[in-house]
Amino acid sequence: MITSAAEIIREYGPFPGVDHVHGLTFDGKLVWFASGDRINAMDPASGDTVRAIEVPAHAGTAFDGQHLFQIAEDTIQKIDPKSGRVLATIPSPGGGGDSGLAWAEGTLWVGQYRERKIHQIDPQTGAILRTIQSNRFVTGVTWIDGELWHGTWEGDEGDLTRIDPKTGEALERLQLPPGVSVSGLESDGRDQFFCGGGNSGRVRAVRRPKRSSR
Repeated sequence: MITSAAEIIREYGPFPGVDHVHGLTFDGKLVWFASGDRINAMDPASGDTVRAIEVPAHAGTAFDGQHLFQIAEDTIQKIDPKSGRVLATIPSPGGGGDSGLAWAEGTLWVGQYRERKIHQIDPQTGAILRTIQSNRFVTGVTWIDGELWHGTWEGDEGDLTRIDPKTGEALERLQLPPGVSVSGLESDGRDQFFCGGGNSGRVRAVRRPKRSSR
């Protein structure tokens, strides 16, 4: 397995009224992050929050190109980001023990923190399509260029881990400094990850490792 130090490019926050960053996602322009009682939209260029949607927001957040998905306790809400209206809900696979959330291949991918699992689920029904077993606690989840990454927070150690999507084997690890946590995780689709900072109330940008084929 490849192990290296994570390169933190930028740190955002703290944000007014935000004590904890849970899940987060990126819509191509704004970073949306959950903070318990709302989803906040942040401009990554300025670092300013530009709007908020008041919905329960306790764990992972995802964007499918049109809608936001947000974990609230034991359900996943489908939200119209323009109106802020909850359009539908489905049960979360972990029944309240869920963590990260991502959108890829027309489906949702849900982390289960202590069970060290990532579930691929049907976004219409919540039915589990397949499960990937990791050997680390799973926080945020993201896909980029066919690579599956998840955040980890165990004890005082946080990292970003790339795993084999078929076997769950850890292939690469970006280690964060001691005491730096990872809650949500999302790729910007290019060369960096956005990471929720848990109870620090911050969001961090971490450089994605370069690939020889890119």
